[in-house]
Amino acid sequence: MKDKRITKLTTLAETKFLSLFNAEYKNKKGATKHWTIASRKSLEILKEQYFQDRKEKVDAVVMNAIHKESEKLVLIKQFRVPLNDFIYELPAGLIDSNESIESAVARELKEETGLSLLEIDEEKTRNIAYVSPGMTDESLALVYCSCTGEITGKYLEENEDIEAMLISRNEAEELLKKDVKMDIKAYMALLSFINC
Repeated sequence: MKDKRITKLTTLAETKFLSLFNAEYKNKKGATKHWTIASRKSLEILKEQYFQDRKEKVDAVVMNAIHKESEKLVLIKQFRVPLNDFIYELPAGLIDSNESIESAVARELKEETGLSLLEIDEEKTRNIAYVSPGMTDESLALVYCSCTGEITGKYLEENEDIEAMLISRNEAEELLKKDVKMDIKAYMALLSFINC
């Protein structure tokens, strides 16, 4: 059962991929408070989720992908504007409207790395998870999968600055020792990869 505390939602800013909302809510003592929420959803969809029990749609996919032939982990190094720098990440991307998780995984894996999806490990995959719930309601599917093919950047979109790579367990161990910017999901995947 949900503990519904948000009483009012108003838009602060809207862009194509991200919006900011002011949420008026009651804290545990019943006092009215305000919280700023970053979301990939529209005001209408958020209101339906918060006030009408609309089922939440997953926003994105993140792939913990193992290359079948080399048995290496797929990793990317991507320029991220908020950091003004490159950061190591797992391949990921937004789910298009009415697109399945599997279709988004295949599309984004191909786009960011050139690799082809072979199989999704349904037992390990988490269909909805949250990365930074103190700031955003963004949800993702953490998909464990296998892939095949050769790394290439020929499918990248114009604004994507990505270098894809295949990392062995030894290379993963060495990368974890370096002082480099790394997404927490990639960090945890690297730790898990070297310990399996």
